[in-house]
Amino acid sequence: MGMHIAIVTDAWEPQVNGVVRTLSTVRAVLETQGHQVSVISPDQYHSLPCPSYPEIRLALAGKKRVATRLDELAPDAVHVATEGPLGLAARNYCVARGIEFTTAYHTHFPEYLSKRTHLPSGAFWPYIRWFHRPASAIMVATESVREELRAHGLTQLRHWSRGVDLDQFSPDVVPPDLYWNLPRPIQLYAGRVAVEKNIEAFLQSSHPGSKVVVGDGPALGHLRREFPEVHFLGRQSGRALAACYAGADVFVFPSRTDTFGLVMIEALACGTPVAAYPVAGPRDILTARTGAMDEDLALAIRRALRLERDDCLALGRSYTWEASAGQFLSALACLEDHDPSEMPRAA
Repeated sequence: MGMHIAIVTDAWEPQVNGVVRTLSTVRAVLETQGHQVSVISPDQYHSLPCPSYPEIRLALAGKKRVATRLDELAPDAVHVATEGPLGLAARNYCVARGIEFTTAYHTHFPEYLSKRTHLPSGAFWPYIRWFHRPASAIMVATESVREELRAHGLTQLRHWSRGVDLDQFSPDVVPPDLYWNLPRPIQLYAGRVAVEKNIEAFLQSSHPGSKVVVGDGPALGHLRREFPEVHFLGRQSGRALAACYAGADVFVFPSRTDTFGLVMIEALACGTPVAAYPVAGPRDILTARTGAMDEDLALAIRRALRLERDDCLALGRSYTWEASAGQFLSALACLEDHDPSEMPRAA
């Protein structure tokens, strides 16, 4: 018998980012396994654009409206995915009623806010500790995040990795037409085009060849003006995105704040090695045979170009959404009340 799971999130479609892709894909997998997944998200309420990040909508729901919705749903489990207005209302609802719930730490939230407000990241950690402390489990994707949260006294941690759609992301996809005429090596960035992604560090790197940026976001206009020699392809998805990965010689991941980096494993699943800074996220995912990390990004790119694509492919294909959904399910607070034989297992 399937479970009814409520996911409360401030990040949802039509936003395009790793959190949205993770939640929407895991939801789809769980539904194919017979579970019902209800999502409470900003598109269901009046909302305002987030200052400095208008693509993110801040729901004007209020705690009573969220409480009413959760009362109507009466789910078996509540997962609070984000620390924004909806997540806060759901967290407080569960605490007030003594309902067990889970949370997830998707983003280095204090560092993210520091980039946008120019305040020290330490100013935001009290809120993070307060927000997550009542959760029965906090889902984290990597060991680095686990260590960081433990250092802040948050210890009820459960592993929740990410996956790749292996039907779409493979080395067999034909590269975009643009690639055939570009000087090699083709160095690719894909993801949100925003200040916290540190894309300028990549575009300023000195390694020869061609630089390609796939994605959209608030920093796109500035980067187009600042780096006219760079090829900006806009937002891509599905096979078109896979083609960008598969045809590139190296995938460059310049972010210092991502907790995981879904785009890295998508690139690896297309056989493309990764160059990155030696920070959390890349350190948790990459091996010496699949990526190169250095504080000198140009040096990391040069080293990554020497790696074997078959090794990258093998690592990328080890991540599946079925396994990710199984990990999510096992962390839900209500599982102890259900017969484990009824629960789908991770792949």
